[in-house]
Amino acid sequence: MTRSAKGTMNSPGRNVKAKSSLNKSILDQGWGMFVSMLEYKLAWQGGMLLEVPPQHTSQACPCCGHVPRDNRRTQAGFHCVECDYEANADDVAARNILALRHRVLACGAEALALAMKQEAAGSGDARPLPVVC
Repeated sequence: MTRSAKGTMNSPGRNVKAKSSLNKSILDQGWGMFVSMLEYKLAWQGGMLLEVPPQHTSQACPCCGHVPRDNRRTQAGFHCVECDYEANADDVAARNILALRHRVLACGAEALALAMKQEAAGSGDARPLPVVC
């Protein structure tokens, strides 16, 4: 997301100034501090913060669990090639994150460890996504 939009001499980038401003605002945010403060405030109010891995949450079907890349042919659309389920990709990701959070609450750290192990086999090294209970 924060990659340069300048391009090259042969193919210059578009909206370079707008993307530059967006990049600066994204990089200015202290996401680690935000998570720390959120965790502190939740503990103070009696809540808890669960971090779940976000990888493939918008590609996995919430109905059948099928996770091919073909489920996401467009940025916003989700269509499961296995069971024909259709929805918005953000809604699908939210449902999958919620289901993973429920599994972590019901089964404890074993469910999260299993999810992290499965994700490590499939994709790169990413920080788990914080989920508020």
